[in-house]
Amino acid sequence: MTEKTRVLVVEDNEYDRALLQAHLREEEFAADFAEDGVEGWDLLDRQPDRYDLVLLDRTMPRMNGLELLGRMKRDARCRTIPVILQTACVGRQEMIEGIRAGAYYYLTKPYDGEVLRSVVRTAAADSHEIRDLQKRLRRGLNVLSLLAEARFSIRTIDEARDLAGVLANACPDPDSAVIGLTELLVNGVEHGNLGITYEEKTNLRNCHDWEAEVLRRLELAENAGKKVDVHFQRNGEEIRFHIRDAGKGFEWTRYLEIDPRRAFDTHGRGILLARHFSFSALEYLGCGNEVTATVSLAGAPA
Repeated sequence: MTEKTRVLVVEDNEYDRALLQAHLREEEFAADFAEDGVEGWDLLDRQPDRYDLVLLDRTMPRMNGLELLGRMKRDARCRTIPVILQTACVGRQEMIEGIRAGAYYYLTKPYDGEVLRSVVRTAAADSHEIRDLQKRLRRGLNVLSLLAEARFSIRTIDEARDLAGVLANACPDPDSAVIGLTELLVNGVEHGNLGITYEEKTNLRNCHDWEAEVLRRLELAENAGKKVDVHFQRNGEEIRFHIRDAGKGFEWTRYLEIDPRRAFDTHGRGILLARHFSFSALEYLGCGNEVTATVSLAGAPA
């Protein structure tokens, strides 16, 4: 029997807690509840591995949502748990504040049941993928800490995830690095080499056909020779990952900051997450089919 996804709901309003409990039960999630940020942090601090995601109210007494979010992101045990920030304010500035604090999913009050379930399902799926990536990471090769330079080529989504798990071991914070590296490498395969657009991926994910379409396009003759090339370089100050795909590029500037119109989409947060969470710097080149991600080694153990 598959274990239920466990959600920590941090919400001070009794009516909203009851409403969220009803929706989560309908979706067959298991939920624990905290009435404010202090109580929420106490639960996370005692059992950080218990929760797959956190559904967090922005405005609460004692410790508000952004304060709790900041504490989570400063704690290595909680840093990668996806957080859904629920708020009555969804203006651009509020979203930017949430993104900078570490929230990549939003819910607005009053709740729309279908939107709520969609956002929770998306965050839950991302949580399970993050945990799978971290398992791959632990199987990676720590000998990369001895490597000064290397080149790799990948073709499939599985190869992208496996390589990310290996390369992240060279970084001071592998758990964070593996998320950003996976995003960039998977983007290179699906959007770059296979030409799946943002809109196409939205429709494919909504119909649960994304993986099948990726496999179909990998078998097309036009894509047979396409690879994503990765150049790894390490010196005393930083690690640089240069990634180049065989595609035509994309409008990468659209994805470096939050767009309120895409806040509730089921994907499209990866580049933003990688930029703010995984790397010291992220630079796209030219048309967007090349990107350089940098991890600073300042302060890392020698």
